[in-house]
Amino acid sequence: MSRHPSTKWAQRSDKVFITIELPDAKDVKLNLQPDGQFSFSAKSGADNVPYELDLELYDKVKVDESKSAVGLRNICYIVVKEEKKWWPRLLKQSGRSPVFLKVDWDKWVDEDEETENKLGDMDFGGMDFSNLGMGGPDDMGDDEDDDDDVVESAPKGEKIIEETSGSGKESKVEAPAASEAKA
Repeated sequence: MSRHPSTKWAQRSDKVFITIELPDAKDVKLNLQPDGQFSFSAKSGADNVPYELDLELYDKVKVDESKSAVGLRNICYIVVKEEKKWWPRLLKQSGRSPVFLKVDWDKWVDEDEETENKLGDMDFGGMDFSNLGMGGPDDMGDDEDDDDDVVESAPKGEKIIEETSGSGKESKVEAPAASEAKA
């Protein structure tokens, strides 16, 4: 008898994310039909324990546009919906979901938040982050000439030193030593 792997799901208006958590899966077979019939089988572990899923999704899907990826720890399937609309649940049958099927809160976005915030697609609304004073890969502290930068606008006899630390850039005004001040 085969087992059911732990499975997570989340949705957007145009697609459903299905993540099957099965480390070291072998002989993975995925099948998706246009009517929403989704099946999965694989073996895992040293004893080659068989795992199976047979789900009847809520509505029709586009098989040609859907994609799958088999990783070391899980199998991900992005199922493209036939119609761009939110499903009230993943499965066609109403009632309680199977115990192995859980919501993937890491990928979940509420229906009303999908159009408001496209952070997952990295749409920041044209915001310019260059003025926030955050260093890029070039400011990681590995440069030899990054020790002291003298700024020309410091008062005569004083210099401003910018030092880079783990928390960002720090500026300080350094007064001349007593021997330098008299010269």
